[in-house]
Parts: sequence; structure tokens; C-alpha cells
Amino acid sequence: MNKKLICILFAMLFICSMPMMAADFNVQEGIKTFVSEMGFVNFFTEDGWKNLVMLALGCFLLYLAIVKKYEPLLLLPIAFGMILTNLPFGGMFNSEMWNNEFLNENSPHHHDYLYILQNGGLLDWLYIGVKGSIYPCLIFLGVGAMTDFGPLIANPRSLLLGAAAQVGIFATFIVTQIDIPIFGFTPEQAASIGIIGGADGPTAIFLTSKLAPELLGPIAVAAYSYMALVPVIQPPIMRALTSKRERCIRMRQLRTVSKKEKIIFPIVVAILVSLIVPSAATLIGCLMLGNLMKESGVVDRLSDTAQNALNNIVVIMLGLTVGATATATSFLNWQTIGILCVGIVAFGVGSASGILMAKFMNLFLSTRSKINPLIGSAGVSAVPMAARVSQTEGQKADPRNFLLMHAMGPNVAGVIGSAVAAGILLSFLGN
Repeated sequence: MNKKLICILFAMLFICSMPMMAADFNVQEGIKTFVSEMGFVNFFTEDGWKNLVMLALGCFLLYLAIVKKYEPLLLLPIAFGMILTNLPFGGMFNSEMWNNEFLNENSPHHHDYLYILQNGGLLDWLYIGVKGSIYPCLIFLGVGAMTDFGPLIANPRSLLLGAAAQVGIFATFIVTQIDIPIFGFTPEQAASIGIIGGADGPTAIFLTSKLAPELLGPIAVAAYSYMALVPVIQPPIMRALTSKRERCIRMRQLRTVSKKEKIIFPIVVAILVSLIVPSAATLIGCLMLGNLMKESGVVDRLSDTAQNALNNIVVIMLGLTVGATATATSFLNWQTIGILCVGIVAFGVGSASGILMAKFMNLFLSTRSKINPLIGSAGVSAVPMAARVSQTEGQKADPRNFLLMHAMGPNVAGVIGSAVAAGILLSFLGN
């Protein structure tokens, strides 16, 4: 069987080579050209090792997504996008097209999408959805359709915890502009890095694509990696800032929220937030539209589409294109290391700020109304993982304590808070 297969292959090669020989084709030159265009050849160039490192990193992220199940829905396509963009001569994503011709206002191709479609690869075409802020907004539409704002409506104090957790964003924004080697970022870059502290991947991508698109790859990888590591990062901070007595605080059961309240809430929030921070209207509007479709009960088909089919399609395209920006040139530098280090600090500061705000609020509350500080860490918008971590840590201190629904209040408030924070930064630094 193997001999027959070998004979068939040689016969096919001979038949294919006949037109070349008839045309006096230089076989030696043809083979030389074919070999020179192989991706393997690039690995032996001066910077070829960088592509190998990025391919290895992409495979490692795939391992985390598949085996460890760390945010697999987005980490898997991001990791595979990293692999595709770092395959030499693949031509699926041309970073120089976006960094120079597309972003440079003096270029004849500035904002010329037709030029991108004619000269770009597959991932260049899909990346238009990131640059136009389409994908993050559609994901917010799906998130809104999957979110229950009932715990937040039942306990409005949760808004303060969600707001306090955004301190990590603004603190990082200020610190990363200090002129020292690992920092020294521009204000636009500092804002994009700071948003990692909100633990909100779509918001990080939305803001970075507008203010510092050259950092989109490292920031997206950092944001989603730290979101996946919430159960690892948050518990030590929670235990360090609270006593066992505080972790054992039992909160009163939340009141039942009426359907009318749930319908009115997204409408009011969309209007008020958009009037106060117009730059946040895009994200908040999509978030609240998705939630209104869910709570109204009259467009179940639209709500189901936003939660499932549409959301899944957008996640695939967003993940691939964001991963494609993580090229060897943009990723393998000291700046990326600085982003990863500062990002985890921003996330930690955000978690700590929510806890400290809860402890501060307890100074003014009666014994029956006190807040378990553990739910303050859920103020970062990693929904619902951060709320589950609060529940887990609470039950370690008191197995009969149930904090999940209480933690969902600041958790969904954090989604609103991170979008508002992005809008504020965009209004200060955007064009």
C-alpha cells in the first residue's frame, strides 16, 4: 500500500512538472523561490526567534484556555489569533498597515477602509470591527441581556462599592505617567493600561482601540488573563484586609424587586449616564438596551439572539483580531512587561478599594445593616466570577453565610462603573 502511494505521488509530481519543462522553466530557481517563501526560513533570520517565542506563548495560552479553563471563550480565540499573526509570511494581519498608514493622519490612506479591504488580509478586515468599536459594544449588548440588575436595585448602596473599585483605574492612570524606565507612558497609554484595573475586557478593548491601539494586544491579553485569575488574585487581598469577624457578617435578605423597577432601571441609567458622561453613551447604551430586551419580556427572540448567537459570533471575531495585534514586534519589549506588572497592581488596588469602602461604610451603619466587606471586592466587573469568590471566601469563614446575591450588586455596578470610567478618560484624552 505504501509503495503504491509513493508511485502515485511521483507520478503526480512528474505530470505537474511537465508544463514547467515544456516552458523551459528553471527548476532550480523555482525550488529556490519556493524554499525562500517558506515560513520556516524566517526562523533562521535575526529576529526569527521572536516569532518562535510568540508561537510558544500562543500555545501556552491555548493550554490555559483548554486544560485550565481560564476564560476559554475569549482566551482561546485570542491565543489562536496570536498564532496566526505570528506565522511568517501568512499575511493575515498587517500591523504596519494599521500603525502607519491607517493611524497617521498625514498618510493618503488614513481611515481608508477600502484600501484595507483591497490590500489587507482576513484579520485586517475583521479588525475594522475593533477599530470602529463595534465588537465591544455588541458584547455589552449581550452582557446586558444576560445581567440581572435586581440585586443592585434592591441594595443601591452597592453602587458605592462598584464606584470605589474603579479607584484602581484612576490611580494607575496617574502613576503610569511618572517618568521612570518601566513607566513613562503617554497619558493615552496610561489610561488604556489603567482600565485593566476594572477587570472588564470589552471596555479595555474599547478604550485602547481609541486611545492607544499600538498597545491593544498586550492590554487585551493582560485584561483577560487577570479576569481569569480572579480566584487566585483576590482571596489573599480579601483575607489581608478583613478580620474573621468581618468575614462572618451576615447580611439581611434582599427585598424582591418588581418587574416595573427592572424595566425602568435600564432606561433611567442609559439617559442619566449618557447626559452626564456622553463619551460613555456607546457602552452604557448597548448594555442597557440588552438588559431592557431581557426584562421587558416582549422581545424574547431578540434577547435570546443577543445572549447567544450574536454574542458568540462577535466573541470569535473579537478574540481573533485582538490576538492578531499581539505581534512579535509589539509584544516582546519592556513596555509589555510594564503593562503586565502595572495591570495586576491596578486590579489589586481596585479589589482592595471596594473592600475598604465597605469597611468605611460600616462605620456609619447599624449592626443589623452592616455590609460584609468581602462583597466589596466584587466591585470589579468580572461578572459573575468576582461575586462567586466573595461567596466562597465568606463560606470559608461561616459555612452558613450566603453572600452571592449580595455580591452581585457591586459586581454589576462595577460593569457600569468601568464603562463610566472609560467614558471619563475618553472625554479627557480623546480627539
